[in-house]
Amino acid sequence: MDLACAASMCLSEQPHSSTRKWYFSREEIENHSPSRKDGIEIGREEQLRKLYCSFLQELGMKLKVPQVAISCAMMLCHRFYMRQSHAKNDWQTIATVSTFLACKIEETPRLLRDVIVVSYEIIHKRNPSAPGRIRQREVYDKQKELILVGERLLLSTIAFDLDIELPYKPLVAVFKKLGIFPNLLKVAWNFVNDWLRTTLCLQYKPHYIAAGSMCLAAKFQKVKLPMEKGKVWWLEFDISPKQLQGTVVDN
Repeated sequence: MDLACAASMCLSEQPHSSTRKWYFSREEIENHSPSRKDGIEIGREEQLRKLYCSFLQELGMKLKVPQVAISCAMMLCHRFYMRQSHAKNDWQTIATVSTFLACKIEETPRLLRDVIVVSYEIIHKRNPSAPGRIRQREVYDKQKELILVGERLLLSTIAFDLDIELPYKPLVAVFKKLGIFPNLLKVAWNFVNDWLRTTLCLQYKPHYIAAGSMCLAAKFQKVKLPMEKGKVWWLEFDISPKQLQGTVVDN
């Protein structure tokens, strides 16, 4: 099934935003994804996930968008592929669409033309004629149509739910409140970036990931986090030690 056909099928359905859930068990992710039902093995889906995350990082950097927008695009891709199959939807197209939409969500919009051109050049980086080809009217218009159809499919698939919460905000807020070493924030921030490339962001809410990232950063830097009365660091994330342990163990 091509993307246009998939879009027409998906758009014919009424979105059920009230019943949508964006957090899944490990069992659901590993054994019951749409891709698994289409015969794509877990190892292959993990490989595809790494491919689109790396692509999103490169595309975002070339478009000079903030890491938050890149991470938002990753979340859109992760959510899309928990509702749609890799077997029926090209990951490069969906990743390009996710970047375009994420930039709007994070209020750092990029022109559709720029997103299409840069994406095409990355996809065909081994072809020296690619930069010239994508600037040809016929080639560009074909890519533009594909991306616009993909955007409708993505929006319909996620039931137009654009409320993408990321771990960065709660992480920074707690660091500021507790006055923890700034260098530790950089390490924790990098852990968040790593987590968002995996399915952990589909298993745990943002404040869990933020807390787990802070915990791992402290261990990595050999820094003792505040534990005194009134400043127990994990309470700032509204998480218990048991929940925190589960998050870190999974990572």
